[in-house]
Amino acid sequence: MNDGTAQSLREDLAGKTALVTGGATGIGLAVATMFAQRGVGVVILGHLQAQLDEALASFENSPASVSGLLADVANEASMRAAFSAFDADHSGLSILVCSAAIQPYGTVADTSPELWDQVLSVNLRGVYLACHLAVPRMRSSGGGSIINIASVQGSATQSRVAAYTTSKGGVLALTRAMAIDLAGDGIRVNTVSPGCIDAPMTRFSASENAAPEDQDDLIASWGRMQPIGRVGRPEEVAEMVAFLASDRASFCTGAEYRVDGGLLAKLGVVLPD
Repeated sequence: MNDGTAQSLREDLAGKTALVTGGATGIGLAVATMFAQRGVGVVILGHLQAQLDEALASFENSPASVSGLLADVANEASMRAAFSAFDADHSGLSILVCSAAIQPYGTVADTSPELWDQVLSVNLRGVYLACHLAVPRMRSSGGGSIINIASVQGSATQSRVAAYTTSKGGVLALTRAMAIDLAGDGIRVNTVSPGCIDAPMTRFSASENAAPEDQDDLIASWGRMQPIGRVGRPEEVAEMVAFLASDRASFCTGAEYRVDGGLLAKLGVVLPD
């Protein structure tokens, strides 16, 4: 991004207020950091106090206000309490980013009903609850932008992630529905679908599939599967989120934006040299 574009994004975003679920680690933290750098007041929502404290410490010299709220995105009472606390300190909500997610491994045959429900509760119900509570506040603010973090696995699937890929497909469908329903309120709703990004979820996936000494090599091999030839960075996903949150994306709604290094554009056909 050139300096002129970055300055324009800062001007478009400055003064807005954002809430980022899953904002204490990985892509969510990268989004919160980029927002703060561009003058957005940020509220990070996390489910573990230690992670939240560590994340907030990284904003010690932030040019914008950054605060944290402890909540379970899958629990209605917890989310209502978090939004009530948000209201106590903020007069409006301009941007919601739903980034909280989990990715355990399992097929339909070996995923327990309890684990299935947990994945769908965090990854899909969590998005619904955050949006359900955010929309009235955005209406009161005159509109806003919702960006849901899905995954390339909402559209294509690797093995042994039945619950995860189902939840992310649901996020894509929910995003489309909200975009249609909320357009008249001035609320835009879009999805960002990352490919293989060097974030805690990817590190967890590697730990489930390789010995500790082989995990970096495994992640690097996943990066080589993407036509760009490497693993992505959380900041590269955050750039797309920042654009969609800004006024520069005023005609963008109901769409999926892939940040996957070209992964889903590629067929698995290998031609001879």
